[in-house]
Amino acid sequence: MTILCATCGVETAEPLPETCRICADERQWVPLHGQIWTSVEEQLADGMHIDVVELEPGAWALTSDPAVGIGQRSILVQTDAGNVLWDPLGTITDDAVEQVRELGGLAFVAASHPHMFGVQCAWADALDARVLVNERDASWIARRHERIDLWDAEVEILPGVRLIRFGGHFPGAAVIEWARGSGGEGSLLAGDTMQPKPDRRSVAFMRSYPNNIPLSAGVVRRLAEQAAGLRFRRVYGNIPGQVVEDGPEAIARSAQRHIDWVTGVHDDLT
Repeated sequence: MTILCATCGVETAEPLPETCRICADERQWVPLHGQIWTSVEEQLADGMHIDVVELEPGAWALTSDPAVGIGQRSILVQTDAGNVLWDPLGTITDDAVEQVRELGGLAFVAASHPHMFGVQCAWADALDARVLVNERDASWIARRHERIDLWDAEVEILPGVRLIRFGGHFPGAAVIEWARGSGGEGSLLAGDTMQPKPDRRSVAFMRSYPNNIPLSAGVVRRLAEQAAGLRFRRVYGNIPGQVVEDGPEAIARSAQRHIDWVTGVHDDLT
């Protein structure tokens, strides 16, 4: 049985703690009436299913209905040398596993940060993949597993697919730079490291999104400078519909806007 926190959707090993550690952190939250645990088996009994839809050639979105935990979508990136599942869902179904297998299977499962661990080991077990967790976030792993490998800084996990640590939202917060994305101009799978917003023209930089804790001006400047050194056009977030087409310009504008507001440049407007 795969047990997970109903609030964040992250798989957890038994014996279960009184409270999910990820949700008890200031970046997340515990429900008003206390901790709720669920399981993949309970989800399936309630009619859970996963839709697999092409985002662009070589990239597929996996979304669950109903949404699980934080409600992220996963992105499957295909390469000739194998595939990676990014920000795995907090659920898994036999049908989705079979569809992923038909698309070339999995070599790796990776998450942008601990909120997106989902049922990462369940996906890896089902498709004989390795799970990549940044070593600076290893203490947040709630289900230890022999398939988990730690990494840091930067690693090309597949040809044209680089996993890069940025930090910020979490010390190990990461992105994927996918060279073939956006018609060969490159795509950035950003998770919450730089979260695309509903206006589709900006991104946000936050320590906590639900609790509205901003990152400092210095950290945001560092993240923007690191992004400026990458090659990409489109930025994908981890929530359905989150995409920014003019990625480099949007990140630069959004970073300067954030810095201006947190340093008081616009205090006259308040």
